[in-house]
Amino acid sequence: MKKNRAFLKWAGGKYPLIEDIRRHLPAGDCLIEPFVGAGSVFLNTDYEKYILADINSDLINLYNIVKERTDEFIGDARQLFYAEANTPQIYYSMRSEFNLCTDAYRRAVLFLYLNRHCYNGLCRYNLSGEFNVPFGRYKKPYFPEIELNWFAEKAQSAVFVCEHYQKTLMKAEWGSVVYCDPPYVPLSTTANFTAYHTNSFNNIEQQNLARIAHQLASEVRVPVLISNHDTLLTREWYCDAVLHVVKGRRTISRNILGRTKVNELLALYHYADQQGTPASDPN
Repeated sequence: MKKNRAFLKWAGGKYPLIEDIRRHLPAGDCLIEPFVGAGSVFLNTDYEKYILADINSDLINLYNIVKERTDEFIGDARQLFYAEANTPQIYYSMRSEFNLCTDAYRRAVLFLYLNRHCYNGLCRYNLSGEFNVPFGRYKKPYFPEIELNWFAEKAQSAVFVCEHYQKTLMKAEWGSVVYCDPPYVPLSTTANFTAYHTNSFNNIEQQNLARIAHQLASEVRVPVLISNHDTLLTREWYCDAVLHVVKGRRTISRNILGRTKVNELLALYHYADQQGTPASDPN
């Protein structure tokens, strides 16, 4: 299966690991993602339907608008991708407009502009809920028209919802498969990038996610695959899962020395007699 890129730049995006993830995702009718992010797993699997959720309302609003108003959105968003708009002055003006904007459609257009022009594709808000990522200083930000069209086509089989991960996981039933890409456990005290949104995802939430995953697999017979850093803590939390180690890459750093490969875990919770082929295999 050809690899398809997401139209958003996204910290922690799963495009580089998509082959590993597909290898360990079981087959099923519906893929549920409580932390959809940029949607690389959604875009590179072939389930009949999808339930895709995130706590970030701007992200879900954008996805629904791209799904329902594709051509209009592409035409309007393209108008912000010109040389004169790629300056700190215009960027901060657009960011201010975004933070004051209450129109869902305009906010989606601005969100794509900010994502492609801000530093490293970060999505970060202050305690007042204002987007506060600085200007990225890229020579010529890419307008992802091909990726937007592919996303919109694929999105016709998806439902996008803004809600807490626990509510999304409650939708899982027999025939579903769950993939969870929560904010990662920091590798050090100076590498904590878990607060992508105003809601933090602490160790209690991490343990709760592992508990629910085990419960879904053992009681509802729904397999769950979770991504995270390979640490002593995550190995303890995922002790009931089958653990696969893969090589990831951390890229949120201005220092090239900070962009190193690290071990990540794919923790698979499955029921004892589960049979089936990986999602990437032909049926």
